[in-house]
Amino acid sequence: MKFNKLLVIAGGLSFIASLLHIACIFGGPDWYRFFGAGEHMAQLAEQGSTYPTFVTLIISAILAIWGMYALSGAGVILKLPLLKTALVLITGVYLLRGIAGLIAPFVTTSQLIHHNSIVFWIVSSIVCSIYGLFYLLGTLKLFRTHTSSAL
Repeated sequence: MKFNKLLVIAGGLSFIASLLHIACIFGGPDWYRFFGAGEHMAQLAEQGSTYPTFVTLIISAILAIWGMYALSGAGVILKLPLLKTALVLITGVYLLRGIAGLIAPFVTTSQLIHHNSIVFWIVSSIVCSIYGLFYLLGTLKLFRTHTSSAL
């Protein structure tokens, strides 16, 4: 059986992101700062609050689920429910985050945006855009494969 390599890569990237989020929990406040969670999250972690851990675990779980959907679309694991819809939405989230993150710091003065550095926004947005491109190209390939096999 031939797998959709683009979605295998996309899934791997989401799993890496998920694991990096878990690493932040164990790495503590300095890791939260380094990976751009913001000073507030780092300070909460320093104070022993469970909030950063809880939020980070939720994000990690979502990213892992996205990785599972990519592997499902790639044909590596069983077909998950609403596969094509989920892949389109996941692609959209990654690309929207990537593109918006390259624009927002330059067009707003919002503290929500500017609590992170321009370097954070550029680097993380490029990363999200790359993830999104793998999901996009892999999902398009999946749609083409299913369309051509239905003919």
